[in-house]
This record gives sequence, structure tokens and C-alpha cells, in this order.
Amino acid sequence: MFKIGEFSKLSQVTVKTLRFYDQEGLLQPAQVDPMTGYRYYSADQLPRLNRILALKALGFSLEQIRQMIDEQISPDELRGMFRLRRAEIEQQMAEEEARLAQLLHRLKQIDQEGDMPDYEVVLKQVDAVHVASVRGVVPTYSDVGQLFGELFGYLMPKGIHPAGPVMAIYHDPEYRESDCDVEALIPVSGGDSGGRVQMRDLPGAQMVTTVHQGAYNEIGGAYTALMAWMEQNGYQVAGPCREIYLRGPNESLAPLDYVTEVQFPVQKG
Repeated sequence: MFKIGEFSKLSQVTVKTLRFYDQEGLLQPAQVDPMTGYRYYSADQLPRLNRILALKALGFSLEQIRQMIDEQISPDELRGMFRLRRAEIEQQMAEEEARLAQLLHRLKQIDQEGDMPDYEVVLKQVDAVHVASVRGVVPTYSDVGQLFGELFGYLMPKGIHPAGPVMAIYHDPEYRESDCDVEALIPVSGGDSGGRVQMRDLPGAQMVTTVHQGAYNEIGGAYTALMAWMEQNGYQVAGPCREIYLRGPNESLAPLDYVTEVQFPVQKG
């Protein structure tokens, strides 16, 4: 038998917590000296204490912990709960990292006000092009790579190779933080549709365009330049924007060396 202080050291749980668990009926001492009131614990109580601590870390209430402990929850069930909780925590961490990245991006935009990159905006006629495409709803815009993977997975076994730079069309009428309507397209010279892959002619259009060099998460400046040009020259957006990936990750380049053309179909307002 161990005094409460000794059991505290062995279990690495404070005396205050052990007394609290005693009051709550979660872990009562194996023996209490009726003369002195000293609490004594047994090493046999460590497994129960470990389960209490594990369930507490998983976010369960004391009442829920008491019920599960009394029902003698198995190690396998505990491991399953831990795996689920781990997945939830990892998701939360990913969301917080995304928020942090967005915050840093906004701060960088603020720092660069008055010193924005000089984008050359061009109004031009873009010809129609035959493409293989997959359109779908993806978690975020950056997940368009999933659709390109699906496209290449369909084309490559058939010996169909790109006839020009790949591109994406963003169909949402407004910016979305999730569930984004995106179409991935690869110019091709031929081939048949199959599954979700469609062969079609992407129509030509009058486009206002600019070229962005750098990471994709810094492409906002290109959109700002296009919006300003359209406003100053009396043009209105006439369809979803396109991004043409002239140079990118497939060439093993650093993000600073990516080259992307941004296009908006327009009409005179």
C-alpha cells in the first residue's frame, strides 16, 4: 500500500487531483486509516486511474467517465476512441493552420499596399480549344489537383498527351471557403469521353488577362489588377475565370517560379 503522496509520484497525478477523484467517486483509496484519515492506494488501482485520465483527455465529462469505468471499457474500445479523437484534433490543427496562413496572407497584402506588383493587363481574343475535362465539387480551391489526377489517370493509359498547358475554370459565382465548383481541363488533340471525363470544345472568348509569377497563394494581386482594369475601362465579367498553368509543380519548380495566366471573359459594360 502507498500513501497518497507516494501514489501521486508513482502515477504522476497530483494529490489534489487524487482527492478530487475520491470526492467524485471515481477513484477511492483502497484503504483509509480510521485514526489518522490518511489515504492509502494500491498499485492495482493504476489501470483504473489510467483509464480515467485517458477518458478525461478525450473530453468526456466526469459522469460519462464514471459510467464507462463502471462498465469496464476495454483497451480496444479505448484505442478506438483515441483514434477518433486524434483524427478530430488533426482536423482542428489543419483548420487552424489554414486560418493562420490566411491571416499571414492578409497581413502581407496590407504590408504591400502601395507597393503592389506591376501586372500588365491585356485584352485579347482567345481561340476555342479541344479539351478533356472533369468538373466536380472539391473541398477547397487548392484541391483542384484531385481533378487533374483523375484526368491524367484517364488519359495516360490511352496514350493521350496534353496539347498545351493545363487549366482550371472556377465556376462558383462567388468566393467559397469550401465545396468549390471547379473544372480541370487539359488541351488534347483527340480521344473519347469516359466516366466523368468529358471531351469537349472550350469556346473562345474575349478575355482580359494578366500573368502572375509566384506561388498560388499570392495570386490575389493578379485578380486585383484585372478588376481595376475592368472598372477603369468599362468592361464587365461575362463568365467564370480561367487559370492557365504555364509553369508549375509538374516541372519541379519552386513556388516562386510558377507562372500562371489569369483570364476573365468580358464584355463592354
